[in-house]
Amino acid sequence: MRTEAVAYTESVAQEAAATIAAEARSGVPERGRFGVALSGGHAPWVMLHAFEHENFPWENLFVVQVDERAAPDREPDRNLTHLRECLIGSSALRPEQICATPVEPLSLDAAARYALTLGKLAGLAPILELVHLDLGPDGHTVSLVPGDPALDVTAVDVTLTISIKDGVG
Repeated sequence: MRTEAVAYTESVAQEAAATIAAEARSGVPERGRFGVALSGGHAPWVMLHAFEHENFPWENLFVVQVDERAAPDREPDRNLTHLRECLIGSSALRPEQICATPVEPLSLDAAARYALTLGKLAGLAPILELVHLDLGPDGHTVSLVPGDPALDVTAVDVTLTISIKDGVG
């Protein structure tokens, strides 16, 4: 693992986009596809914009959301809204290559459908080539805060969290 200190959000975003693109280009020949899980939040949204300047193997890429805000479809606070705006249209990524986190209505059926979709894209047990996680100012990542009961779930690939802090959930 390489550690690098970068001073500005834009610089981190550009470096992350370049790194993910390079990993995707080198990973596709091995498995014929490249699964990347992307977190949401403001810093990752800057990274998504930087993706359009990178050479991705779009046709062999699939994107999995690792967190989402409980908000109506197409709301500006939804991470899916930013994924769609940044990746669909400005790249060759198709909507079916995004495994969207279900949040409306929040139900066990929706979580089960998400788990099935994840299994179809990434296999059982799911294998993703790269997972990008952002860390919020309160220490949360992927909508999980310290002490959340969802952190103890190990028997399934997808679980619901009821943690909601500052609009994250």
